Formats: sequence, C-alpha cells, structure tokens
Amino acid sequence: MSGHLRPGGGTRLPGYPFDSRWFVHDGLRRHYLDEGDPAGAPVLMLHGNPSWSYLWRRLITALRGEHRCVAPDHLGMGRSDKPAQDRYPFTLASRVDDLDALTDHLIAERAAPERGWTLVVHDWGGPIGLAWAARHPGRVTRLVVLNSAAFPNPHGPRVRPALRLPFWLLRETRLGERLFLRHHAFARLATLPPFGVRGRLPGEVRAAFLAPDDGQGHRVAVRRFVQDIPLGPADPSWPLLLRAEEGLGAFADRPVLIGWGLRDPVFDPVMLREWRHRLPRAQVHVYPRAGHYVLEDAHDRLVPAITAFLRG
Repeated sequence: MSGHLRPGGGTRLPGYPFDSRWFVHDGLRRHYLDEGDPAGAPVLMLHGNPSWSYLWRRLITALRGEHRCVAPDHLGMGRSDKPAQDRYPFTLASRVDDLDALTDHLIAERAAPERGWTLVVHDWGGPIGLAWAARHPGRVTRLVVLNSAAFPNPHGPRVRPALRLPFWLLRETRLGERLFLRHHAFARLATLPPFGVRGRLPGEVRAAFLAPDDGQGHRVAVRRFVQDIPLGPADPSWPLLLRAEEGLGAFADRPVLIGWGLRDPVFDPVMLREWRHRLPRAQVHVYPRAGHYVLEDAHDRLVPAITAFLRG
C-alpha cells in the first residue's frame, strides 16, 4: 500500500520542495521521496543516524532532471512512523528488510527497473545498503560512498580511546538514555561544529534537520542505532555486517565514487584508507575541511562531482 500525501506538518523546509510519499508495510508507514524522471535510472540514497532524507536535498535537486531519485526515511526517523521498541526491533536486519520491501514495491507497482540502480550511502546507509545489495546481485551498477563503512572497524574491536567514554556513556548508561530521549542531544550535537559539521549551519537548515523530532518516539531510533553498532562477533548485527562486507566485493569492477570529509571524528582517515584498499579503482574526492555531514560542508564541490560521475 502506498500513497501520495502532503509533507508531514504541511510545511516546506528550506531546499526541500519535494512531495512526500508513503509505503505501508507490516502496519507501519515508511516515508520516502521519489523525485525526477520516472523512466530515469534510479538513484537510491540512504541516510544514516541521526539524519533523514533532508540530507539529500541538494543532490536530488541536481539529479532529478535526468534520474529517478529515491530517498527513504528509516523507521523511527524523518517523517516515517515512530514505533515503540516493542513494535519494531530497530536492528540492522530490520532496516535491510524494510529496504527490501520498499524497493520490491517500487519495482512491482511503480515501474522501477530491477537493474541499473545507483546506491548512494552515508553513515549507517553503508551497511544497510551493501547488505541489501548483496541480496540482489547485479541490481546495483554504481556506488557512491560518503563517510560510511560496510566492513568491521579497521581500528579493531575496541572503541578508539578518544571515543571510548562518550560511546560508553551514550550506549550503556541511564545518563546516556536521558541525553538521547529527553534532550535529543545526539541529533543536536550532530548539527553543530565540530561534531557533525565543520562550518556552522544556517539556523533554518539546522532546524530542518531537527524538524521531524516529535518527542521520545523519534529519539528511540537514534539511540537504538548507536546501541546496534556491531563491534565484534557477540553483537547481534555482526553477521549482517559481514554480509555487507562480502557484498562489497562485487563493486571491485563497477564504477564507484567516494566523497570523504576528513574532519569526521568517527569515520576518520583510517576508514577512508580501508575503502581505498577494498575498492582501489574508485574515484576518490577528499575534502580536508569537511566533517561527517560532508554534503553540508562541501556540497559546492561534492554535488557536481557526483553529478559528473553519474553522467560518465
């Protein structure tokens, strides 16, 4: 079941003049964008944590004249439903299943092709998207990677010393739960320098990133993403991360673009080096002064680079 409805709240956000679409699966509404030429080659854009489809606004605007741009909001985020923890598992496996259901719907009912997709991933979009692509060999013909991972942490199973305390605090403690659920601290910090961006966002843009927050129901998903980070074999999402890693091998001989902000405190240059090692033929664009939200800090160079890559 799907529908074409007004954007949530009936408001237009800066740089986001798109029509909302909804896909209902297992009784829960997933919000997504489907913009551009319906007959164009589909470009599937997968956000991470704690963002939503607003992240892709500039890229959609640049590509929709020639391509079909699909950008879902993960359940619990953006304009998708915000289920309680007893209604939805909030795991990597459930995210991949969601993407499967949406893309099957687009292929079966909205005339999307089975092959010829471009996959664009950021943050958690990496393991979600690559695990999904591994289920459908040959469906994705091009890959764009922005500050993400789809393999075990190259730093090893232990959290790096600089991140150990905040990671433990946010993931394991009651104080961390309060910071997530009561204060929405993780999402708020991600829109401030030096955490998620290096340059200060305009006030209306920062507000738009936070706009879908409607209380603790939204914030549960943000926290569960952090709790689900697979560090080793004992973590539930570890097997699926290895599946994403296995699927990555299929892109060794396919066109790949990597756009990377070097000032990312989590996806650091060691992560970029791992991508280069695994995909040595990839076209790499490095932005030394950009942070985790590289599409915010370096959009003036990165969006044209992606556009040229897809045309090529």
